[in-house]
Amino acid sequence: MTLRELLRDTVKKLFPVSGESAPIEARELVSFVLGRRIGFSDGETGLSEEQTEALDALVERRLAHEPLQYIIGEWDLMGLTFCVTPDVLIPRQDTEKLCEEAEALIRERACRSLLDLCTGSGCIGIALAKRTGIETVLADISEAALAVAAENAKQHGVTARIVQSDLFSAFGGEKFDIITVNPPYIPSEAVDALDEEVRREPRLALDGGKDGLDIYRCLAVEYAAHLNENGVLLTEIGFDQGESVPELFAGNADVKVMNDDCGKPRVVIIEPRSKRAEADGESGC
Repeated sequence: MTLRELLRDTVKKLFPVSGESAPIEARELVSFVLGRRIGFSDGETGLSEEQTEALDALVERRLAHEPLQYIIGEWDLMGLTFCVTPDVLIPRQDTEKLCEEAEALIRERACRSLLDLCTGSGCIGIALAKRTGIETVLADISEAALAVAAENAKQHGVTARIVQSDLFSAFGGEKFDIITVNPPYIPSEAVDALDEEVRREPRLALDGGKDGLDIYRCLAVEYAAHLNENGVLLTEIGFDQGESVPELFAGNADVKVMNDDCGKPRVVIIEPRSKRAEADGESGC
């Protein structure tokens, strides 16, 4: 069987689970087995018997609803490839909106220090450090997730401080110019109703409590004390949290909601009003 025929056969096998993504997933699995990306000229070549057996085993794992990203052990965000394991949330394109908004603010304000909370694989903090050179701290409550983040930082040549912390618990009075966070924000009951393969991801990274807002409530209480003057917090939110999350911060902060490419609320940018007022007072404004 040629590679072209093998791809066609693999797409058919994957379709019941992967649907319209089956052609993409088939190419990813075949490329993984080959150890390189498939080129146009590969169409008439074939796989060895050993490679064919390896591909069959990978397809069976996918048909059992194991996420493709865990099977191949990596996925991309912001043009960078990150190691992913079942200990971390899979990077998603939605999160690129958070990275883009954070990068713009880092450059605009010449931010020098970044804290990436709920870092998981470290993809947000590492992407920002790689693209801007900002001094970065990657923090998560999960020791297993931090091991993945540390490996990703090493892989991308990023020097980042790795801290195990339940939100701000390990940081005392330490402050940063910018804080990013992609927290668990799915209501607990909704987690149980998610697709089987999404439920393969760590519940700790998905479950946001009864109404999905537990982490945001904690952030609203603590975040301002960990921002430098002119500092800013950016957090990802669920598509239906464009009003509920901003309300938690609006009392003493300027809050802006940014939509993703589909027009759905995706990122909330929060700047403590008291910090800006203090800066204006010192400058005589």
